[in-house]
Amino acid sequence: MLKYKRILLKLSGEALMGDDKYGINTTILNQYAEQIKAVSEMGVEIGIVIGGGNIFRGLSGVSKGFDRVKGDQMGMLATVINSIAIQSAIEGIGGKAKVFTATKMEPVGELYSKAKVLDAFKQGYVAIIAGGTGNPFFTTDTASALRGVEIEAEVLLKGTRVDGVYTADPEKDKTAQKYNEITFTEAYEKKLKVMDLTAFTMCSENNLPIYVFDMNTSGNLKKVVLGEKIGTLVKN
Repeated sequence: MLKYKRILLKLSGEALMGDDKYGINTTILNQYAEQIKAVSEMGVEIGIVIGGGNIFRGLSGVSKGFDRVKGDQMGMLATVINSIAIQSAIEGIGGKAKVFTATKMEPVGELYSKAKVLDAFKQGYVAIIAGGTGNPFFTTDTASALRGVEIEAEVLLKGTRVDGVYTADPEKDKTAQKYNEITFTEAYEKKLKVMDLTAFTMCSENNLPIYVFDMNTSGNLKKVVLGEKIGTLVKN
């Protein structure tokens, strides 16, 4: 039995690097594609938003002299590159995926609208929503929250390299304890960095739970949609 039938999967651009220092690690990319295809074939409707930090981060560009708006636009284009890569990898193993972009970018992808995404779901496509919100000053965390609310996803799945939310950074603090479940209020009060504050607030106000899990372990996405407790659920 599926626990979730429509999900918004937020993937980190940095996670796509794998052990590389830059760009797209094809091993990680193909592993993601296999997990996504497997879950799609189970009947789950999947929207995906992916970051662009493996190629370019708007904020880091500002420190190097870029105008913030232009830096963010470059970051948005980086998410489009990653989205095309994910689409290609899914199609390469026989899956179906469409890229939708926040700003006009045909023939790279169709201009995003909720109606187009829902129609793609009916036809069995994975919908990869690229280009952030289409506006500067908003992160891909916020884009994933916005798109998740728009397409009426049941949950926002944040696929990372860490298997949940901890009391401290588990990569730095060996005594950090993992939460199986926590409320938005508790996470905010404890200053746990689940997502940026704009995204966090949007999810809380629209009652969209966030599930943080380790996407880099094969089979984990399937476990999450089946309801296995392998990560951390953040909810009202």
